[in-house]
Amino acid sequence: MTSLPTNPSKVKLGLVIDLDICVGCHACAVNCKEWNTSGKMAPLTDMQPYGAKPDGVWFNRVHTFEAVDEQAGTSRTVHFPRSCLHCDDAPCVTVCPTGASYKREEDGIVLINSDTCIGCKLCSWACPYGAREYDEDEGVMKKCTLCIDKIYNENLPLESRVPACVSTCPTGARSFGDLADQNSDVSKLVAARGGYALMPEQGTAPVNRYLPPRPKKLGNSLAPRMLEYSDDNSAGVLARWVDKILSA
Repeated sequence: MTSLPTNPSKVKLGLVIDLDICVGCHACAVNCKEWNTSGKMAPLTDMQPYGAKPDGVWFNRVHTFEAVDEQAGTSRTVHFPRSCLHCDDAPCVTVCPTGASYKREEDGIVLINSDTCIGCKLCSWACPYGAREYDEDEGVMKKCTLCIDKIYNENLPLESRVPACVSTCPTGARSFGDLADQNSDVSKLVAARGGYALMPEQGTAPVNRYLPPRPKKLGNSLAPRMLEYSDDNSAGVLARWVDKILSA
């Protein structure tokens, strides 16, 4: 079995995803596929993509839910992007029998060495977030790398050294940075918006954070259909909605 780093990284690179402004356009998933299908984890094979049961390797997936508050008689559509969370206590790493799955000491990114992966799928069974992908053509496991070949590419302008999903998001719903640095932009964003870890009860200590949808109320009489942000108690209702979605 593989062990986690004995000297945990002081840097924790990860994503912050804003569920309030994600519109479910899947641009993050498509651009992730485009970049990574010729990058470190290439190829990202599709199996009968246009058949009755399409399947393939995708590092980003976007799920859409209708969150219903039966008591209030209201509902809201929530788009929930899902990918690897690069956990501090990653069970996919410790369960790997060959050491193919590992967590980097320098930045906390969880990666897979395709040369030593035997495709046993133990890591996919251990991951509570369903973030591992099995490539049937290659016979190995694959996953999000945070576009490691992009974020450290010195041939790119500094502003372009972010994961493909971040650079392509049309609404700015995805942010990237060091979540171990309390003074980083992403950490300040998490603090300001009450960002939280996904399913913390699993004990994996995920690095990525989600920002909850902000409560809204109907506008004034002059613009009755306009939605405005509100600071009332409906924030608690939305938090329960999101918790229910993520634990489903």
